[in-house]
Amino acid sequence: MKTEILYGIHPVLEALRAARRDFVEICMAKSSPRLEKLATDAESCHIPVKRISLSQVKAMTGTDHHQGVAARVSPYPFAELSDIFDKAESSARQPFLLIPDTVSDTNNLGALIRTALCAGVDGVILLKDRSALPTPAVSKASAGAMEHILVTRVTNLVSTIKELKKKGVWVIGTDKAANQSLFNTDLTCSLGFVIGGEEKGIRPLVSKHCDLLIRIPQTGQIDSLNASVAGALVMYEAFRQREMMKVRSEK
Repeated sequence: MKTEILYGIHPVLEALRAARRDFVEICMAKSSPRLEKLATDAESCHIPVKRISLSQVKAMTGTDHHQGVAARVSPYPFAELSDIFDKAESSARQPFLLIPDTVSDTNNLGALIRTALCAGVDGVILLKDRSALPTPAVSKASAGAMEHILVTRVTNLVSTIKELKKKGVWVIGTDKAANQSLFNTDLTCSLGFVIGGEEKGIRPLVSKHCDLLIRIPQTGQIDSLNASVAGALVMYEAFRQREMMKVRSEK
């Protein structure tokens, strides 16, 4: 079985809770209440727990940011686009998708995925090339949220956007020069939100195929936001609107 090394308490714990990966073993180099709880949970699932040195954990993970734990697991389980729509349908809500366009920084992608899970996003669509992929480093940056969310990979984002539109998804991107404000935009529909990469934002051809471009209002001397911050603002505005709509429908 092909394997990879997850590291950090949250990624390993959340992968165990999500039960989407096969575990070969968990290796620990120190003791703490959280690590011992993780060891107990692993052993209850009949997963071997091995005690090794800190230097051995560093050698396994290739980083100092391992928090004393590493797990040998099966590769990240990618989903199909149809799985994401099935999830939304089973939850009886309008689909809500995150579409990072050439977001290459692992910390930004991890932060986006963490926010997406908290804001009720049904799935993430990633480019196979020119984009960070759901590696153990991204799982660490997401505090393990990546282990729960559905992620699919596509080779051509424009073709995927066209497919989403056929399914009734309204595709929205951010552009600081756009006339439409985030706060004046209805985000309660079937929504695919495109967030641009760190340097150049959304690519022109992808931007051209968005149904709508919106700007995030701001003041001050800095005229752009970090990709993960911009994504968080839009995702939580969509979450807020959807929650308000749910409350109104229950009255």
